[in-house]
Amino acid sequence: MITQQPYRATTGTTFEQMLEQVRYEGAYATRAQAEEAVRAVLAAFGCQLTGEERVELAARLPHEAAVIFTSQIPATEPLTGWAFVKDLASRTGGSPATTRWDTGTVLRIVARLAGEDLLTRVLAQLPSGYALLFGRAELIQAA
Repeated sequence: MITQQPYRATTGTTFEQMLEQVRYEGAYATRAQAEEAVRAVLAAFGCQLTGEERVELAARLPHEAAVIFTSQIPATEPLTGWAFVKDLASRTGGSPATTRWDTGTVLRIVARLAGEDLLTRVLAQLPSGYALLFGRAELIQAA
């Protein structure tokens, strides 16, 4: 009998490990709460990213996370970071504050899986406001 190993992203992280990281860093009481946040944030974020960065990011996520992320058709006009949080809050029924927490927790884990180079390219593609959601400072040039 052949036992099948769980799918591992190119980073070597399984979906279960990703959920545990989100549960721990987000201080969620249960794994189910962490999974709910992961599913909501990744599905919504899948609408924001296009092109080669989308493909590369999906390849670095655990299989289940990549499926959630790529299941959405990208929007023609991506939202700013804050508009993304507000839109997600309205769709999930959460408050903007808790949705911001969920989003930041999940996207910080995604940032680690993506790596610095890919994350820099992802942020260059998105409107303002996403860097903070990924745990990076957002530097703005003076006019």
